[in-house]
This record gives sequence, C-alpha cells and structure tokens, in this order.
Amino acid sequence: MEKLGRFEVVILMFLGLVLGSTHGDLQMNFYAKSCPKAEKIVLDYVNKHIPNSPSLAAAFIRMHFHDCFVRETLTYARYSIPNNYDHATSAHRHCMGCDASVLLNTTSSTGNQTEKFAPPNQTLRGFDFIDRVKSLLEAECPGVVSCADIVTLVARDSIVVTGGPFWKVPTGRRDGVISNASEALAQLPAPFSNFTTLQSDFANKGLDLKDLVLLSGAHTIGISHCTSFTNRLYNFTGIGDQDPALDSEYAANLKANKCRSINSTTIVEMDPGSVKTFDLSYYTLVLKRRGLFQSDSALSTDSRTRSFITQLLNGSLKNFFQEFAEAMEKMGRIGVKTVSSGEIRKHCAVVNS
Repeated sequence: MEKLGRFEVVILMFLGLVLGSTHGDLQMNFYAKSCPKAEKIVLDYVNKHIPNSPSLAAAFIRMHFHDCFVRETLTYARYSIPNNYDHATSAHRHCMGCDASVLLNTTSSTGNQTEKFAPPNQTLRGFDFIDRVKSLLEAECPGVVSCADIVTLVARDSIVVTGGPFWKVPTGRRDGVISNASEALAQLPAPFSNFTTLQSDFANKGLDLKDLVLLSGAHTIGISHCTSFTNRLYNFTGIGDQDPALDSEYAANLKANKCRSINSTTIVEMDPGSVKTFDLSYYTLVLKRRGLFQSDSALSTDSRTRSFITQLLNGSLKNFFQEFAEAMEKMGRIGVKTVSSGEIRKHCAVVNS
C-alpha cells in the first residue's frame, strides 16, 4: 500500500476517536474512585423497595430495552485513500442508544415530543423510582453518576432480587441530550412485528437471532394491555377475523375472560401462571402457539429461532440465565456515550441548563 498523506492519517485517527467514544470505554467498577458507594446505593435501594413491588422488575427491564433500542445513528462523509480503500468520518450523529433519553420530558424549548411520549412508551413506568435513586446518588456524589447507568443497574438489580439472572454491568455511560418521539416509534420493535421485521430491527442494533430469542425471554415476567394484541383476536386481517397462528383455546379464553372488546385496556400476563418467576415457560408457550404477541409467535416461524428455543428448553435454567446475561450485556452497549459525549444530568427528566 502506498504511504498515506497527512490529511488521510488525520481522517483515520478521527474515525477511530469517533467510533471509540461511541462504542467503547465502559468498564467494570467505573465509579470506584469517583463515587465508590454508587453501585451499593443503587443495590440497597432496589433490595429495599422492589420486593414490595416485584412487578417493577419487568417494568425496568422494559425501560432499559426501550432506552437502548432507540440508538444513535451515524451518517458518514466518505474520503478516498490510495488502493481504493474507503474510510469515513462522522458527519452527523443522533444522540440515541443506552443514554437515558427515554427519561427526558418534553419542554417548550425542545420543540418536539420526547421518546417518553411515543405510543410504545406511554405504558412505561417507574420513572419516579429512577428519580429517587438519582437523588440519593447526587447527595453522595454530585454530578458523577449518569442516569443511563442508573437505568442499567436498576434493571439488572431488580431482576436479580426477584429471582432472575445476574449479568455484568460495565459502567461509564453518559446521558444523551436529544430525545424524539418519532424516532422511538420508528425504531422500537412492535408487538405486531413479523419475523422479517424483527430480524431487521435487531440487526440494525448489532444484535443477532440468538439475541432476539433470548431478549424476548424477558416476557416471562411481563404484562401487557389488551390493545397490544386484540387485533389477533378480533380483526387480524381487517375483516373481523382471528389470527390462525394463535391457539384457538387460548384465544377463546382471552376473549371470554380478559379482552372482551377491541379497546379493552385490561392487563394480561404474558406468561400465565408463571409471571412472577423468571423461567423457561415463556418459550414453552411460544411453541404451543400461545405467545401473546405476533412478535412472540414470529419466533416459531423461522427454523433457526425455533431450533434455538428447543435447545433452551432442553437445557437447564442455569444455562438460560447465562445465555440471557450475555444478551443483556450486549444490549447494554448499544450506542453508548462515554468520555466526552453527552453529559451527566443533574435531574434525569431534563437536560442540564
């Protein structure tokens, strides 16, 4: 290869800095020196309050998922260098990802609605819990611990205290300053997604089909409102029909006892009979055509995801926990901001003035 010119070397160095600051620099015990009690403060608060409201564990893992899945997008300006190698520098960045942008309130100064108010996020809850944890950390170490790390730690600790798997949470995330409802609506996987759409949604975040199956496993402790799936019961193709992929007995039970109308807002367990236990029963239901959402049902329509579900069911709960932990660690790195990107918000619901 010919020697690179000075301008081209600068381009490559800049690219490395951009990608490095976007995806790297998380580390275990990031706050060991700057706020040594940080993770214990989070854990103690979770251990004190979540056992009294165990359903919040599912709410927090959903909040974490919804925060990470509206990720940052890089638009590149390309520069050509010798031997037809193309390299790029970042020309534009949307500050999204695991950056607590889902916590931001809409203000008159932003001129747009934030992610929190997008239809998929209107049933999120637990924001006040995050605010209370943040206030404790601000009292201990002002301006040090990010809201993004708080969401990630609270999600993990809440799952653990309710009997679910433990996963490593490297910290050092910083908080985003941009949040748009339209982007949340466009990027969050919908409960009515088919397999092709789900595969694309996850691939866009650097996640594969194994991650899709494993992260869907969080539905083992989840609840839903009827509005997220009543089309499967009453109007699947727009002619008043029922989704043929949904077990008819299960559908009849939902119609009779839960969702008696299309507009019902009744709460329904995603894993009936096992909603309080983080286990493999969700996957059993999926293979029995009793997954609540179309997105659940979609996992059984592809031979690869169906095969992996079968492997999980033939394995141990310990194995599932290990696999789930790896997928959560991977998800927690999507689009993170570190070093000098973003900020450390003083209040999680508003950017710093």
